[in-house]
Amino acid sequence: MKQTVSISPLASNNKETLLDKIKKTPSLFWGCVMMAVMIGLALLAPVICRYQPSAQNLMETLQPPSARHIMGTDQVGRDLFARLIYAARVDLKIMALAEIIPFCTGVFVGMLAGYYGKWVDTAVTLVTNTLIAFPYYLIVIIVAFASGAGERGIYITFALVGWIVYARVIRGLSASLCKQEWILSARAMGLPGIRIIFRHLLPNVLPQAVIVLMTDMVGILVAIVTLGYLGIGIAPPTPDWGTMISQGKTFIYSKWWLSVVPGLAVVYTGIALSCIGDGLNDVWRKR
Repeated sequence: MKQTVSISPLASNNKETLLDKIKKTPSLFWGCVMMAVMIGLALLAPVICRYQPSAQNLMETLQPPSARHIMGTDQVGRDLFARLIYAARVDLKIMALAEIIPFCTGVFVGMLAGYYGKWVDTAVTLVTNTLIAFPYYLIVIIVAFASGAGERGIYITFALVGWIVYARVIRGLSASLCKQEWILSARAMGLPGIRIIFRHLLPNVLPQAVIVLMTDMVGILVAIVTLGYLGIGIAPPTPDWGTMISQGKTFIYSKWWLSVVPGLAVVYTGIALSCIGDGLNDVWRKR
């Protein structure tokens, strides 16, 4: 007599999608929503802005928020809302591009140090410990002065110093994973070290690296704004949150919104990225 086996619909749909995981993690959900709003405003800047960010009108200088200028104008009559949104395009783009080389370099160096150990680990640890002994922003400012102001100088700066945090975290994680049986078995089978690193080690360290990426992007954004504030970042008249804060500090007591509005944009973006990082950490721990 044949027996029939029925599969419950619940059993066939027991796999959660990425969207389900995001919805079940409040910090990740709201972080993604906040970041999507900021990115959406930046991408739609030419559509939603009535004014060009560099267009000056000396007849409307230092105007308070109104129906004509919803966030007011600056000292040369430029629309603050337009400059704020266009500055988001500039700063977010630089923040994302400036992370590519440090992220790839730091993860690779960290895996090499954790997997091979011995003199490789000693050399990497010596370099990272030496650089970490100096204040991070001091190194950034010194390298930025040496490489020159502007977008190119920012990329060079973070390519030289931004990989340290990834190398330190991934080095420790890789060293602990290399003691696991599946890595030891791969070594015993005679697989090349590079293949083990990229085929078996990388997928297991990548989630933690992405969590560090979210946190480090906040630090890079603050550094970009700091360089703009000091005048060694994005060159005027290109809008930049740091430059806007610096130019508005003269009128902080009378026209406070000139500095407060771009400062709030930096805080908003930082909170969004931090929430995404915390949410990813929660999802990774459950997994």
